[in-house]
This record gives sequence, structure tokens and C-alpha cells, in this order.
Amino acid sequence: MKGDFKKIMQTFKDVWTMVDEFCATKVGDVAYNMWIHTIEPVDFKNGEAVLKVPHNIHKKVIDQTYAELIKTAFQLIMGFPVGLRVLCEENPDLTGNHAIPAEPSGYEYTFDTYIVGSSNRFAHAASMAVAEKPSIVYNPLVIYGNSGVGKTHLMLAIYNHVKHKYPTKDILYVHSEEFISDFITDVHEGRMEEFRNRYRNVDILLVDDIQFIAGKEETQVEFFNTFNALHLNNKQIVVTSDRPPKDIKALDERLRSRFESGLITDIAPPEFETRVGIIKRKAQMIGLDIEDEVVYYIAENIKQNIRQLEGTVKKLQMNYKIDGLKPTIAHVQNVIRDIKNDFQPEPITVTKVIEEVGRTYSVSYDDIMSKKQNAPVTKVRQICMYIVREITDMSLEEIGANFGKNHATVLHSINKVAAMMEAQPKEKNVIEDIIKNLQTPID
Repeated sequence: MKGDFKKIMQTFKDVWTMVDEFCATKVGDVAYNMWIHTIEPVDFKNGEAVLKVPHNIHKKVIDQTYAELIKTAFQLIMGFPVGLRVLCEENPDLTGNHAIPAEPSGYEYTFDTYIVGSSNRFAHAASMAVAEKPSIVYNPLVIYGNSGVGKTHLMLAIYNHVKHKYPTKDILYVHSEEFISDFITDVHEGRMEEFRNRYRNVDILLVDDIQFIAGKEETQVEFFNTFNALHLNNKQIVVTSDRPPKDIKALDERLRSRFESGLITDIAPPEFETRVGIIKRKAQMIGLDIEDEVVYYIAENIKQNIRQLEGTVKKLQMNYKIDGLKPTIAHVQNVIRDIKNDFQPEPITVTKVIEEVGRTYSVSYDDIMSKKQNAPVTKVRQICMYIVREITDMSLEEIGANFGKNHATVLHSINKVAAMMEAQPKEKNVIEDIIKNLQTPID
């Protein structure tokens, strides 16, 4: 019996290796190394894959963000639908601490592996200066640029450099969505002292995609106070954003001022030589041999997004391992088409709009979808309808069906919000930032 179990587990681990490799071609390196590659396969029984992760926040991210991708991978590899159960082996040292491992498995986010070109030279130099002398130069440091241009790589390079050079320093890396989620949860559960201890007792705080806190008044107040507490104690702060602070319309003016008191630097899409360097570096790191003409073809056809460049190389490697297909231009053409489709933004759903608007205005999903008619809930519900109309192709009737309203009510709501935006610039800024954030992929 023991031998049979061992054989089954060996087979399931082989399957998981293929699932892991498939997922690596569908998400960015940061997400892959942080959330997926660290999953441990446990068992497969009764059509259900059982996986294990180390702590609660990891389980939450897998359940909410990556479960469908993992199930899709299992179905493609095994040929039939597979259920998914994620177990959590809680580690007291990790509970509530979202700092990433100092050396992410399989891929080192360091300054040595960062390809420097004219598009990112200044941001790279500023990040190195901060990593060498935290709190001495450029505090805060703000790095902005489009999704996929390498902002997070620099953040993690700072993290890893500091961990190596100053092992006693307490450094915390989070995405702004985690900060928001932690804040809301800890407020509701009466754990604000724990929240503040977690975020204010660090030597360096790194926050990705800070634009997502815009318009969320209570969260912005808490982040402002966190910023002040750290800055007054000479602690380093680094944030990234998809746009400069002055263009985040609903950002609290006090926060904007704090960000602008430090160094703001941008990263532009990589130029051809940098793209070539990125492709060659990634291929070398994963042991894939690519001819120069194929490298140049990829660099000519993917110009904006580093994650697409790296995703193309990873998919070429997977195809070579599975089918023995060596990278040729004919083969690469198909892979690039697939990669560009894979990286298309997910459709914006009514649920996603409701969740984002609800978080911004501190109104629950259930209240928005209820029949409550009090002014705050009605206003937020109307804003949801307005945004759905603005950023989707849904008709008034389809929007109404989602909210349990007729098309006349939806039209009235849309017109009312439009008039409010005309009369109240602050509300207009908040709503426009919500739309921008909904349309911006999370790095």
C-alpha cells in the first residue's frame, strides 16, 4: 500500500510540475514566484487536487485570483475537469506578514539581473542608491510607469539588496491592495494596534501600485499617518504607480505633497536593445537556446511590455520540453500571438465594478445589491451603474438586470451621476480614478 501511495504521489508531483510550468507562461514572474511556484502538491483523490500553502494570505490570494488558472491547467494536462482544495499550514512567523522571500525561487530579482537602458537608467540608479543607503537619499522614492515595464523588479531588487547588505533591517513589501484589505479587515475586527505595529515598525516599506488607494478616504488617512510615522523616524519609503502623483486625481493632497517631497522617476517602455537584452537574459536563466534572428524577431514584435517578452521565452521553453519544438520564427509567430492574447486585460465585470466602488465609498457589496434606498447606498449604486455603462458594452437593459432595476431607472442613475460630476469636481476625480484603476492591470 505504501508503495502504491508513493507511486501515485510521484505521478501527481509530475502533473503538478507541468501545471506549474503552464501557469508560469500565463502570469508575470513576480506573481508566479510569489504565489504559484511556492505551492506544494499534497494529494489527488476523488477528482480533486489538494495543494498546500504556508499561510493564510497565500491561501486567500490563490482562492481569489489564481484558482481558475490552476484548474484550467489541470484540465488541459489531465484531460478532464479537476476540483481544487487549498490547505494552509499556518506559520506563526508569517501570519500577517506579507514580506516576500529574500530570494524568490527560480528567479532572482536583483540589480544584476535588471537590464538597464535609456528607458530605465535613472530609475535603476535611484533604486540602487536607496538600496545602498536607505533613508539617506531619495526618501520617499516614487517610481511610475505603465504596467509591465519593470517597476516591481526594481522594488524587489531593493528588497533583496537590503536583505543581503543589512540583514537586521526589517523590510516589508506589499501591494497597495494588500494594504487596503489589511486595513479594512483590521478595522472591522478591532485589530488596528496590530495593523499599525505591522506597518509602522519597519525600517523600509515598499508599496506597489499606490494609485489604488486614491479616493478611499479612510485608507488614505491611515496611509498618510503610516507615511508620517515612518518618515519622522527616518525610515525609507518606496512606492510605485502607473502614473505620476500629480495625475492621480483623487489622491489626498497631503499624500501628493509627501510623495513630491522626495524623488519621482519614471520608467518608459524598453527600447529595442533593452528588449533584446531582456530576452537573452531570460533565455539564459532558464536554459533555453534561442538564435539571434529569433531574439530580434521577438524584440521587434513585442515593444511595450517586459512581462510579454519574458512570457514568450517561458512558453517557448515549455513547448520545447513538451513537444521538442525548437524556437524558430515560424514557431515564435504563433507563440507571440498566444502571449498577446494571454495578456489581454480580463473583462471588467459588474461584480468587479461594485467591489471597487464599494471599497472606495465604504459601502458593502450586499448593501449595493440590496433594495435599500437611503442616500449613501443609492448614490453608490448609481455610480456603479454609471461606471458599468462607461467601460462596458452592456445595454441599459442588461445593466438593469444586474441591479434588479429597469432601463429607465438605470438611465436616470447615469444622468444623475453625470450631473453630479459636472457640479462636484472632487466626485468627478474620484470616479475617474476608479475607472482608471479598473482599467489598469495589477502589476
